[in-house]
Formats: sequence, structure tokens, C-alpha cells
Amino acid sequence: MEPSTRYADLTLAQFEEQLASAAPVPGGGSASAIAGSMAASLLAMVSRLSTDRPKYADYAATHARALAVAEDARPRLLNLADDDATAFAAFAAARKMSRETEAEQERREAATHEAARQASDIPLAVVRHCVAILESVEAMAGRSNLNASSDLEVAARLAGAAARGAAANVMINLPSVGDDRYAGATRLDVTELLESVDRLTAQVAQTVAAGSLREPEA
Repeated sequence: MEPSTRYADLTLAQFEEQLASAAPVPGGGSASAIAGSMAASLLAMVSRLSTDRPKYADYAATHARALAVAEDARPRLLNLADDDATAFAAFAAARKMSRETEAEQERREAATHEAARQASDIPLAVVRHCVAILESVEAMAGRSNLNASSDLEVAARLAGAAARGAAANVMINLPSVGDDRYAGATRLDVTELLESVDRLTAQVAQTVAAGSLREPEA
């Protein structure tokens, strides 16, 4: 993807126009990555709203760690939105390669496998970033500005939706990778990551609903 067409450089309205068009990219993978970046942005906001507040001084280390995670994840996820679109384009191009001869069929198959591997690895990275965001959101719940606690829950639910959306893209591309060992290991990895997503999201919702502060992290 050319620098001038980076999704991060578009306005929200411009990105949504592209997303709503009949073009295959951007699609669900890019949308998931951007949703994850928005979750990270909310985590950063709550961290900043909690920093240097006397009431929350005992949680300063948690705020600092959460802000570092958020500020690392935000640009990475925006870049992954572009990478996802590029990977899809490569996969589509591979599927359109000529297959008239045996040699052409072999080249097409190899290109398809390589592109499908990329189209699996990229959304898998999105899932991992979303889990890291969720871990920080869970640590912040009950240890940050209570006036912004609902924003933390929104961050958790956005990150969870982004993770599940990205996971769907991983799973749909695995059959085209041509590597059963990789596919099996990746399916297990995704299953475990999504279990963490569900657990962390539920914990955040429960803590936010309690509406009170909890003990500082050990």
C-alpha cells in the first residue's frame, strides 16, 4: 500500500466510504485492526485522566504501564490495518495466476500458500495486540479514574470485538496455507487467545459494575 493511501492518513469519513464501497479492501481485517487501535486510544485516555490525581496516586505504576501498552499498540494496529489489505491483495493476485501448465500450477500454489500465510499471520498479530490491551484494561479497572470507568469497559468490548473479528480472518485463511502443522498450532493459539478475551472482558465488566477501587497491583 502506498504511503499516500495509508488508512491512518484518511479521515474517519474517508475510511468509512472505502469500507462501505464494493471494493474488497479495506474489509473486516482492516476494520478489526482499527477497532483495536480505538480500544488502545481509550485505554490511553483513561490512563491520562488518572495520572497525577491524588486519589489514584497508589496506582501510578499501573497507569504508566497501561499508557505504555496503549501508545505502543495504537500505531502498530493502524499499520496492521494497511498490512491486512496488502495481504488480501497478494492472496487475490495469487489466485488469479495462470495455471495452464504444471509449472504454472506449482507457482500459483506456492504463491497462494505464501500469501495465505501472511493473511493469517497479520490478523493473528491483531488478536495478540488486542489481548495485551485487554490485560491492561483489566489491570486498570478499579485502579483508575472512576469517572471514566465506562470508557474502560468500552475499550474492553472494542478490543474483544476486534480480536474476534481478526480471529475469524485467521481461521478462514488457514486452509489455504498448505501447512497442516502450522494450521493446527495456529487454531489452538487462536482458541486460547479468545478464551483470554472472554475472561478478561467479563472481569472488566464485573469490576466496572462494582464501581469501587480495589487494591493496587502487587
